[in-house]
Amino acid sequence: MIKFINTILGVPRKSYSFVPSKTSSCKMISRRIIRVKVMQTIYSVESQVAESGGEMPSKPVDTVKILQKHFDQTRQLFIYLIHFLTEVARYAETDARNRASKHLPTKEDLNVNIKLAGNELLWKILDHPSYKQAVKDDKPEQLIDADLLRKIYLELVESEKYQQYISIQGRDKKEEKEMLEFIFDTLLLPNETFTSYIEEYFSNWDDDADMLVVLMQNFLNKPAAYNFQELLSKEKWQFAKNLLQTTLEKKELALQYIKPKLKNWDPDRIAALDMILMRMGVCEFLFFETIPPKVTINEYIDLAKEYSTQQSGQFVNGILDNIHKDLVRDNQMNKVAFTPNAAPASPSANKPS
Repeated sequence: MIKFINTILGVPRKSYSFVPSKTSSCKMISRRIIRVKVMQTIYSVESQVAESGGEMPSKPVDTVKILQKHFDQTRQLFIYLIHFLTEVARYAETDARNRASKHLPTKEDLNVNIKLAGNELLWKILDHPSYKQAVKDDKPEQLIDADLLRKIYLELVESEKYQQYISIQGRDKKEEKEMLEFIFDTLLLPNETFTSYIEEYFSNWDDDADMLVVLMQNFLNKPAAYNFQELLSKEKWQFAKNLLQTTLEKKELALQYIKPKLKNWDPDRIAALDMILMRMGVCEFLFFETIPPKVTINEYIDLAKEYSTQQSGQFVNGILDNIHKDLVRDNQMNKVAFTPNAAPASPSANKPS
């Protein structure tokens, strides 16, 4: 869905960089990505209703199930990236077997260096119980392109970094990690054939790539710290569900705050994503007591810039900032926890105008 929107708006292909960081500690899905997934879920559900002429589906839509599917896709993509990385490293053994089995193997064919296949960090990953379970569940091997895998391995073998790695006797913990980082950063991320292949099978690549690069960086630093069955903590999953249900069930309430601020704008002509993002922002103002309003405003400005039109960031900023100021002025920023299916409260008599 988002890739389609970016294509319409002429958003250029993004490039990704794997920059080691000593301060980054991201081991789970971020709240920013949660907001993106909630936005996508609301957009897809409400678009279907709009396309049917406003008729509600005959069967109730399980929006939480749709949201869960979005997060499952993020985990599956992460597992695929790790799996492909490990397969490139393990291909040294495959290459050695293939070359040794030639009808007339040369001396070089019989002496292929397989040091990389025994990389200590590689085997920490492969022996990781949580990762092994995730591979069993998601079956990333079914999506591996054997020709692409071989081409990337052969490119690796020709690199100066690889030749230096295999020339050193013994194993150094730092060198072991840097070798896997080199494969991911230098051979996979910049490879358009590889990223195009990912996009073909994972529509969430454009949305998740930046976060997954950071997750990969930290995973290679401390693979044992990861639990692939809980990339989304219980607390964050509750936040995701609450944000989704609040934005859907409190739609009319949110619009009561938004519409008076639109002045000469026709609400029906405002970009659908802008309206969804503003509704989400208003709901965070009113119902999510642990999130500072300025954090909410900044998050939705960034999302509007990235996912909607060029003017959306400024537009969403102006609307949410004005609503926030009026809520503070009228002492309506006393946030309360959202209760699903509760009767919506109305803005007070001196609501923002």
